[in-house]
Amino acid sequence: MTYVIGLTGGIASGKSTVARLLVARGAAVVDADLIARQVVEPGQPALAELVARFGAEILTAEGRLDRTRLGAIVFADPAARADLGRITHPRIGAASAAAIATWAAAGAGVVFYEAALLVENQIHATLAGLIVVAASPAVQAQRTMARDGLTLPAARARIAAQLPLADKVAVATWVIDNDAGEAELVRELDRVLADLEAKYGAISARA
Repeated sequence: MTYVIGLTGGIASGKSTVARLLVARGAAVVDADLIARQVVEPGQPALAELVARFGAEILTAEGRLDRTRLGAIVFADPAARADLGRITHPRIGAASAAAIATWAAAGAGVVFYEAALLVENQIHATLAGLIVVAASPAVQAQRTMARDGLTLPAARARIAAQLPLADKVAVATWVIDNDAGEAELVRELDRVLADLEAKYGAISARA
């Protein structure tokens, strides 16, 4: 039996950092963000559909997706964001399911599925449990500005475009607070993993 545990959070709340810590402990982690980049590589059908919808200006000179340009379009327009999801989400879901199945076939007892939109797309309801990594809006904005080179209004707009983090926390099995530094984050993760492993067994997928 393989248990799939969701891992999500708000923008810049730290879910990718938690995923990295899980990988370091030998856990099986399927990264939907990485898969999302793979499905829009040159030559992939999704990229052609995105160009047909948004125009060639979303491409770099080398013909790759310019994620910054596309992001500026979709974060400013809910209809455009919905079209992006319609084109990419089914492909991301299929590839993610295949990756989870590969881990399960290899004998992993627990697989963590890291994805930004688990709650928005109601995927969390199909999983054994859900970890939500949470941070305050002020910390999210600060990290988004530092990471993406955005102004404060632009960072706040990106945060506002997402489902409120409180809504994700409300359906979480476990919540990891990530307002402090990484040392505190590790302690929070240890607390969650102690409970998770008591229920589902060891998380290490390594022999």
